[in-house]
Order: sequence, then structure tokens, then C-alpha cells
Amino acid sequence: MNEILFFGSNYKPTIIKNETEIIKKPIQFKFENENENENEKQIKQISTSYFSTIFLFENGKAIEYLNKPEKIQIEENIQKVTVGFQNEAILTIEGNVFAKGEDINPNNLKEFNNISSLIKGTNDRIIEDIVSGYNSIYLLTSNQNVYGIGSNYFGQLGFDSETLQKTKKPILMMKNVSKIFSGNSSISLFLLNSNQELFGCGLNRYGQLGLGESRKEESKIQKLTKIQNIPKGKIIDIQCGYFHSIMLIENEDENQNQKRKLYSCGFSGNNGLDKYENTYEFTEIKSSLFENDNILDFSVGYNHTLILTSNSKLIGFGNNYNGQLGGGNIYDQRIPIQIELPKLRFNENISNYHISCGNDRSFLYYSSPPSFSNLEEDLIKLFERKEFCDISFKTENGEIIEAHKLILKYRLNQNQNQIEKLQEIISKKSIKESNQIFEMIYSNKIINLKLYSEIKEIINSNEKIEETMKRIYLNENENEKDFIIERKEKQYKFPKLILIMRSELYRGMFLSVTNDTSNKVTDYSELSNKSFQIFEYWIYSNQIKEEIQITQEIIDEMERGIDYFQLNQTNPNLFDLLIRKFNN
Repeated sequence: MNEILFFGSNYKPTIIKNETEIIKKPIQFKFENENENENEKQIKQISTSYFSTIFLFENGKAIEYLNKPEKIQIEENIQKVTVGFQNEAILTIEGNVFAKGEDINPNNLKEFNNISSLIKGTNDRIIEDIVSGYNSIYLLTSNQNVYGIGSNYFGQLGFDSETLQKTKKPILMMKNVSKIFSGNSSISLFLLNSNQELFGCGLNRYGQLGLGESRKEESKIQKLTKIQNIPKGKIIDIQCGYFHSIMLIENEDENQNQKRKLYSCGFSGNNGLDKYENTYEFTEIKSSLFENDNILDFSVGYNHTLILTSNSKLIGFGNNYNGQLGGGNIYDQRIPIQIELPKLRFNENISNYHISCGNDRSFLYYSSPPSFSNLEEDLIKLFERKEFCDISFKTENGEIIEAHKLILKYRLNQNQNQIEKLQEIISKKSIKESNQIFEMIYSNKIINLKLYSEIKEIINSNEKIEETMKRIYLNENENEKDFIIERKEKQYKFPKLILIMRSELYRGMFLSVTNDTSNKVTDYSELSNKSFQIFEYWIYSNQIKEEIQITQEIIDEMERGIDYFQLNQTNPNLFDLLIRKFNN
């Protein structure tokens, strides 16, 4: 379920075949063989700059458009990509960063290298965020430290450029940092610390660091410097072009509703302020086009800016020599203008659309919000409810956390006794950290990278929850499958815990029994044998067996069965799976 609109330069790389080199209005972009690979092409993020564009998909894979579309060969799943003028960087779900570029490894510009492994302190190698600048890359670690790698010609790494022109290894720039801000075309950098103080360094020739009139003669700031006179409110984001910077601030209005405003500084032709002199402090961008709208997203390219509002307006300003504003012409715009959009497929979910601006090209794309599958959601709910637990762990302060032996048996590696190792890890953690560890074990989702690094050796991190549940399905251990559903044709054995997790009918039944001695129940669902087997397999796997032929009769039966068993229906919905298989 994708929608990607593209406009601007269609040259080096060619984004859309058989189109002109300049595309002045947004047009639909589709991947080759998109319909054949629908599940693999759910877009998560697009990052674009001068010479390359990277598409990141929900399955953790990515395609790079450089000379031609090529899959990025990284063994680990990718969670974020970022493209600069002379560099590309990839952040994996395990917190590793792979990068390539002129200032990363000039001898091999095609190969991604693990740059996070080059950080001196081994305890500081788990990376939570990355940002590319024009020719530098910035890394934020799980310890809230920021490292920079690449060019420092304008002091964008926070050091004197005469003593350090560039570095091929990450160098520590600042500690106690909560966010990093730059831009794929920018030689300027902003860092926000945990006290909400903002610091900047790098190119300041046009006032793009917002340091004020007193510093306007300083073309480069080679030391991280505190930015004074920033607008009141919470800094949501800052994005930098080569000549200007845009800041998004959130405040409460008189009705206690969250209101976001945009502020700009830098070169007069790009900052959207309609002034003929450069602006040296962050100044509000005022426009009737969005004064009553909420700002959902914005993106800054080399010298243009695009904004998406809650009323489905796409607004832009700045340079437009390759049609990157999407207004149907190549005229620059000093003030915000509204861009006419084709009808959006998912307009009712406008908050799930995002913008990505590069040097002279732009994308507007729909990215489905991240969601847990039915199984992952049910497993987390099982842990949070603390029902029918049969094993306990003690935290560093003596609090007790309860869990389920069956889930841990299958989610932990089985080649050695991992329960003791988990007990040891939990004994050194707070109650909050311990709960996060169990949520990661139960759901196979990375919630805290630092904690994940401590448990990844003892869990089946590469096994999807569906595969774990299938192993439980195939296991004939009677001690695990401790409950019988009796039908006329045969008896079906289930782990009681799985029925509790997946069916509100059985959860309510077991909760109401005070003396838990019953291990058998008669099925009154009136499902046929075939339909009950569909129910049985879906309970474990969230799937329907490939060889099962779905008929209208089965669909009608299963609709009644879903209500009878009170199945937890979130994602994917069993009834929708049946309909899809029937139609195919």
C-alpha cells in the first residue's frame, strides 16, 4: 500500500524512466514489478540528495538509485537511511552504522563500512540516530554522546579546521545530547542537549546558524556555540539547507491545543521570509496559507523547502530551477506558495504522508504507521496482564516481575540454559528496564537498543514471532499442550496459555474457574472439521495454510466461529485473510 509522488530533477540518477529530465509537477512513482512484490515494497523512508536516492522498506531492506536501482547488501535489518552530498549512511536495528563516501573510504566508494565499530569506547558503539550533512555524518549513541566523521573544513565537527580538516574515524563532539539536526545539503549542525539548550557549528556565511547580528561576519563557527534568542516552545525539528535553516516549534494555544510554527534564518532568497536581506536570528514564517493549519511535516533541500499541513496542503518556497517545488514552472519563490496536488489515495490519513527534499528533487510519500502484528500485540498484552504466570524474576531493588515459562522457552535460545542468564541480567536492572527487556523478548521488537545489546545473545532475535508460534504448534509435548478441545471427529490439544492469549472465550473461562483442575472442554462452535483446523492453525501462526481451499461456506462458518471464540482481531484480521484467499 504505497503512494509516492516525485518532482524535480530526473537526471543522474533517473528516478522515473521515459520521463523528461525536469518534472515540474508531482507525478506518481512506482517500483518495477511493484504488484508482484507488494509486501516487500511497503515504503518506510526516502532519503535523497545530489547523486543518489535510497528507498527504505518496512521489511528492513533498501534500494539505492545511483546509476541504476540496486539492492543495498547489508545483512542486518535497516531502520534508517540518510544521504548527503558525498556520503550515505545506514542505521541497523541493532544499532550499527554502515557508511560510504569520499571522506569515509575514498579507496572504495561503493562499499558500506561499519563506522560505529571505529568508535574508541566499546560501550559507546550502540547508535540510536544518524544524520548526514553535506560531507559529514553525525552519530548519536545510546549514551547520548554525539560523534562526527568526515569533513571539518567549515568546523562542522566542532573543531578548528586548521588542526582537523577531516577524519575517517568518528570523533567525540559533545556529551549529554538528545537530538542532532543538520541536512543532506548542509555544512551547518545543531545539537540539542537534555536541558533543551541548542548549540551550533559549521557554515554561517548567510546567518544560517541563527547566532544573531553580532556574529554575522563570522562565515564559519568552529566550536559548538550556544544559540541565544531561540523562539519559546519545544523544538520539534530543525532542518538545514546549504544557505538557510528551518526550525519547527510547538506551543500550547489559549485552548491548550498544540500549535506548531515554523521559524527561519539565513539567505534571503531561500528562507521564505520575503526579505531582501539575510536573517541572522530564527524568525517566524508567516503565511495565510497555513496560519490556521497544523504543520505535519517539512523538508529542506539544498535551497528549497516544502511543508505539509493538516489540511492536505503542500506549500513550498526557495529555488526552483529544476521544478523541485512542483508548481509547474521553474521560477524561484521568495514567499510560500501552495502546490497543486493530484488526488491523494490516502488523503484521510494525511498525517502518514512525509516529504523528502534533495538537492533539486522532491518526494511526497505515504508511509503506513508502524504496528504490531496480532501475535506480537497479544503476547505483549499477555505479559502486561500478568495472568497465569508461572515464573518470577527479581530486579536490582527486589521488585518481582512475573512471566511465562512456555513463552520464554521458545523465545530464548535453547542450546543452553538461558533462564539463569536472564535472571542475572534482570537482577541488575530497574523495574522499568526489566519490563522493557521482557517486552522485547515477548514481541521481538527493539524498544531500547542498549538493553537489547545485552540480551540479543540469549534470545531468538532472528526468528519472527510467527515462526516461534509454529514451533509450539508442531511440538507434541503433552506437558505443554495441557488442554483438550473435544470434538466429534477427534481431540485437539492446545497449550492453555495460547488459548488464553488468543481467545477471549477461553480466557474468560479459565479466569472464572477458581479450582483449576479441568483440562478438557467440549466444542459447541458447530464448525466443520476443515473450518476448525483453519481456526487451530491461525491461533498459532496468524496465517492460513497454503493448501487450504476457501469456499463461501467456509467464510460463512468462520464468521460465526470468530464471534463464538471471541478472537482478538487486530492485524491481520482472520476474516480479511479468508476473503483475500477466496478472491485469489
